Amino acid sequence: MALNSEISLADLTSQFRGLNLNEPETWPTAPRVLFAIMAAVLVLLLGWQFYWSGKFDELDRQRAEQESLKQAYQSKVAQVANLDALREQKKQVELRVAQLERQLPNKTEMDALLADVNHAGVARGLQFELFKPQAAVVKPYFAEIPVNLRVTGRYHDVAQFNADVAALSRIVSMQNLQLSNTKEGGLSMEAVAMAYRALDPDEQAAQRKASANAAKPAGGAK
Repeated sequence: MALNSEISLADLTSQFRGLNLNEPETWPTAPRVLFAIMAAVLVLLLGWQFYWSGKFDELDRQRAEQESLKQAYQSKVAQVANLDALREQKKQVELRVAQLERQLPNKTEMDALLADVNHAGVARGLQFELFKPQAAVVKPYFAEIPVNLRVTGRYHDVAQFNADVAALSRIVSMQNLQLSNTKEGGLSMEAVAMAYRALDPDEQAAQRKASANAAKPAGGAK
C-alpha cells in the first residue's frame, strides 16, 4: 500500500509539470479538477464581495424597516381602537379650556375686577395703604396684570380677604406675600395680586406674528 501511495503521489505530481496555460483543455485530470475548484471558490468569493454581501445588508435594512412599519401599524391600530375615548378626552379638554377662558376678563372688564379686589378688602375692614396696578405683561395666550398692594387689619380679616379674592369669579392669585405685625397689634400684608385677562384682537395678532417669526430660520441660514 505504501508503494502504491508513493506511485500515486508521484503520478499526481507529474500531472502538474509542463502545463501549457494557453491550452487548459490539454491538461491532465488532476490540474483541471483543481483549477475548477479554485475557479469556483474565486467566483464565490467575488460574488460575496460584490453582490451577496450587499444583498444581505439590504435584507437587514428591509427587515428593520418592516419591523418599524409593523410597530407604526400597531400604534395606529391602538389609536383607532381608542379613537372614541380620545375624542371624548378632547371634548373634555375643550370644555375645560372654554371654562377657564370665561374666567378671563377682557380689557374693558379689568377695571371692574380690580374694583372687586379693592371692595373685598374694604368689606373686611382692611385699610389699603397701597393699591397700584402695573403695566400688563402679555403672554402667548393671556395677559398678566400685577397689582402691588399693602393692607393692614386684624389677622382674621386679612386671612378672609385672601379667601375672598381666591373665590372671585375671575382668576386672581396672591403672590409674594409678606406679613408683619403692626404697632397697633394688627397685621400688615404686602403682596402682588396677579390678575389675568384675555388678549384683545390686536394682541392676539401680534402674538401670532411673533410665533411665526420665531418659527422662521435665522436670517442667512441655508
